[in-house]
Amino acid sequence: MRKNRKIIAIALALVSVLSVGALGLAPAQAAEADRHVTVTGVGTVSVVPDAVRFYPSVTALAAKSAEALATASKTATAVRNALKAEGVVAKDIKSSNLSVYPEYNYTQDKGSVIVGYRATQSFTVVIRKAENAGKVVEAVVNAGNENVQINGIVPFITKGSASMEDARAAAVADARSRAASYAKLLGTSLGKVVYLQENSAPSYSFPRLGMAKAADGSTPEIDLGEEELSISVTVRWALN
Repeated sequence: MRKNRKIIAIALALVSVLSVGALGLAPAQAAEADRHVTVTGVGTVSVVPDAVRFYPSVTALAAKSAEALATASKTATAVRNALKAEGVVAKDIKSSNLSVYPEYNYTQDKGSVIVGYRATQSFTVVIRKAENAGKVVEAVVNAGNENVQINGIVPFITKGSASMEDARAAAVADARSRAASYAKLLGTSLGKVVYLQENSAPSYSFPRLGMAKAADGSTPEIDLGEEELSISVTVRWALN
């Protein structure tokens, strides 16, 4: 039994030596090659949105549901035409809701009394040129008059490729700075990069509601603000 154990131990030692030899490294060199530092770096850049998404809706109240729907549909057609006249293409105009329902008025004496039927159609509209957003909103309001509502405006980014490159460069620079600091603390220096991984898809900060403001008779101004684009990378350097 002891003889068998001795043979197994010798065989394992030979496998270890052969493995190191196959790599062309002596055991001491193999241990040296395994010296490394791994850090995570984050790069963040601020970007001005280049597009705007906004949410208009048209609504109409009438004595009969069919009349309310007809009026709302007529207004919706006027809004679509206004959008197209301002350069918004059909693929960027999407219906998000269509409803017809009775509308009630409540009083102490009579309780809930039906006053008519309300038809509403809502849209999600993408304006690809953020600088035109104010004109588009104004055109929609003029087309729909009292039957149109603007329910929200959200600036966002469609062309983020160049910004992503900047964020990646910042993330790698951050990782290198951290790794160099550790290497200095350990009394050595950084060698070659042996591993890099982008940890996740680039993430944008939570979109903020845009502000539309205008003096009487002027085109509304859409405040775009800035969005933050962040990228995280994990990098491993060999240590000299």
